[in-house]
Amino acid sequence: MAQSRLPINTILVPQGAEYQAVCRGISQTNAPQPQILAIPIGGKSVTCYLAKWQKSEQFPTHPQPKVLLMGLAGSLSPQYHLGDMVLYQDCLYPANQFKQSLPTSDRQLQLDSPTLPSTIATDTELTTLVQHHLPERADLVKGLTSDRIIWSSSEKRQLGQSYQAAVVDMEGYAVLEVLYSMGVAVAMLRVISDDCYYDIPDLNFAINPDGKLKSLPLAMGMIRQPLAATRLIRGSLKGLRVLQQVTASLFYQRLV
Repeated sequence: MAQSRLPINTILVPQGAEYQAVCRGISQTNAPQPQILAIPIGGKSVTCYLAKWQKSEQFPTHPQPKVLLMGLAGSLSPQYHLGDMVLYQDCLYPANQFKQSLPTSDRQLQLDSPTLPSTIATDTELTTLVQHHLPERADLVKGLTSDRIIWSSSEKRQLGQSYQAAVVDMEGYAVLEVLYSMGVAVAMLRVISDDCYYDIPDLNFAINPDGKLKSLPLAMGMIRQPLAATRLIRGSLKGLRVLQQVTASLFYQRLV
């Protein structure tokens, strides 16, 4: 009997709790483990990280490496709820995203910008393979990559309507842009951890320039916004449980 295995060389996942959830899921499998890399938060930090990775001994030697980006995401659509998983069909990055002269909490996407957003598609063949290995079907969606945390529920809905995007993250577009230039096939799987009905805390000030969370500012931001923080924690815990379960299912080696 032949064995069916998802041909992923490397998993990229944002550092911290998301990385830990994926590692726990992988540890439950009986298959050879892919390389799992904890990436920083945000496009600029990820771009620098991936450039260094390409020059390191960790970079796959396969003619066309296959990479799966996993993690949590925010919903931009009433269609997607906490714990739902989605596969990206493509990912867009709005040009001239934010009015940098405004304070973080007041910035809004420049929806009237004449510059069309840049969009990159994920690898169709690899995405289909990932879909085949999932315990249940995931919708193929358009993702939107932001330079900052979108904490406002009203802004999430506005972004979803304006760009016809279903979810938002902070790394997806940068990963696609950099890795495709290296000849790497990329699929992207996200689990919803916050919806578009309620605000979450504005924690943008807790992310340092290297794409890492600063513990004290993070804690203070949560304390200042207790109701929003409670929602974020509950949603994140649910999303992380699903992320762990999905990882275990994806990489469990089956007999076919």
